[in-house]
Amino acid sequence: MMKAIAVNGSPKPKGNTYTLLKTVMDELEAHGIQTQMIQAGGRDIHGCIACGRCRTGDQMQCVFDDDIVNESLRMISEADILLLGSPVYFGGITAQMKAFIDRVGFVGRPHRLLAGKLCASVTAVRRNGALSAFNAMNNLFTIGEGIVVSSSYWNQGIGGAPGEVLSDAEGIETMKTLGRNIAQLAIKLQANK
Repeated sequence: MMKAIAVNGSPKPKGNTYTLLKTVMDELEAHGIQTQMIQAGGRDIHGCIACGRCRTGDQMQCVFDDDIVNESLRMISEADILLLGSPVYFGGITAQMKAFIDRVGFVGRPHRLLAGKLCASVTAVRRNGALSAFNAMNNLFTIGEGIVVSSSYWNQGIGGAPGEVLSDAEGIETMKTLGRNIAQLAIKLQANK
């Protein structure tokens, strides 16, 4: 069975970013793809210190072993699809999402962790900065050889207070389209294996 991992970079576990990711995941599940959410926002995640120890030996593991990154690396390695989501904080992604991306990217790149995986990012925004956040997350995919899947618009939903994004009909439809696009491509790729 195909599997998707979604990483929620919002410190609000059930906020607008969660709602957007869940909308995509619901579409994937409707197509028989198993989904799992990792809550990164609001957790203590070390920033990368560029020590290089993850690049020695054959273990895909960071020297910091007291946060969610090493377990997340294992989960991502077993998945076919990776979704990242972050709200916009001062025109960019949350600090936890940045630390997560830096560590997963640095550890995973020599192991080709994302090569051939279907990837997409989503962002929740109150007013401005969605494209900066969207692009920051997509940078992990493009340098990691992931296959970036698009929707009918940039993958953003507008809303401030938790649940407000549900009033953004176009944003919710964009997430549903994204989920369908990922599922269709995943099914086609699986059939060609």
